[in-house]
Amino acid sequence: MKTLILEAPAPVLLNRFAGFGIGLASLFTENVLAHPCIVLRRQCQVNYHARNYHLTPFTIINIMYSINKAQGPKALWKGMGSTFVVQGITLGAEGILSEFTPLPRELSYKWSLRQIGGHLLLKGMTCVIAMPFYSASLIETVQSEIIRDNPGILDCLKEGIGRAMGFGVPHSKRLLPLLALTFPTVLHGIMHYIISSIVQKIVLVLLKKENSSSLTTEGTSSVQNMLDAYFPELIASFAASLCADVMLYPLETVLHRLHIQGTRTIIDNTDLGYEVLPINTQYEGMRDCINTIKCEEGILGFYKGFGAVVVQYTLHVALLQLTKIIYSTLLQNVS
Repeated sequence: MKTLILEAPAPVLLNRFAGFGIGLASLFTENVLAHPCIVLRRQCQVNYHARNYHLTPFTIINIMYSINKAQGPKALWKGMGSTFVVQGITLGAEGILSEFTPLPRELSYKWSLRQIGGHLLLKGMTCVIAMPFYSASLIETVQSEIIRDNPGILDCLKEGIGRAMGFGVPHSKRLLPLLALTFPTVLHGIMHYIISSIVQKIVLVLLKKENSSSLTTEGTSSVQNMLDAYFPELIASFAASLCADVMLYPLETVLHRLHIQGTRTIIDNTDLGYEVLPINTQYEGMRDCINTIKCEEGILGFYKGFGAVVVQYTLHVALLQLTKIIYSTLLQNVS
């Protein structure tokens, strides 16, 4: 007796894999393809010596080429493993705290001010837990490839625990205690979450309204319906991350300088693309760092390396558009 095997039509199979493929492309862009931009962006932010602020993508691309030529491509992808470690610790800490405390991990549709306060408190506590590991990851991404050893993926964990416990690699007396870093770290984390959440919801509402109006007036094909099911979320996430990064860039510059101070970190010379520079800042805290940057480097000093943000999100939107074209072509061919 023969059994019948019902195979799904090709468009259905493509529809099933469309969300996975498009999401994977976005994840690859955010965490792998954009990593050199993150490396250069952070190096520029902590480089108080720099005469070239790299505010445009053209100078950033030029310095990327110079560093790659002098040190090899590995110099642009350093610290990538530690960024995944920090993301894992953040997600794990948030999940554990939400399980063992009444703090809500997600907000319901019928939210209240108490729920919002508890939700933001959960985000703040997560930032505090991940803070020493964020410091260790930051050092790995800005430390020059010329003078550093090849770190293992667990070095971020070891150094983060050492930073929290006060032992491990010796630091200078200028190292700020974690307590002094708590306020700017939590402030940046919560503000980034609030801005990105608001922008994401606004963009989603606008996109869904646009899609529904086009559906009622012109009618759309099944191909377009499949694409519309996945891209609004990605576009909203893209816009949210972009707005939060742009708006909080000055605060991020201050935060990174405070985290890196006293760690005896040696960075690449972002003016030349070769040679190295020590980080010898002596900020007393967040307010002193803001005032010092403003007086010595000017307002644009808060935006050092901003060209890397332009390159990063240009790559992101280009890959999203390319992925959309590929899936649209595949779906049209089989429909």
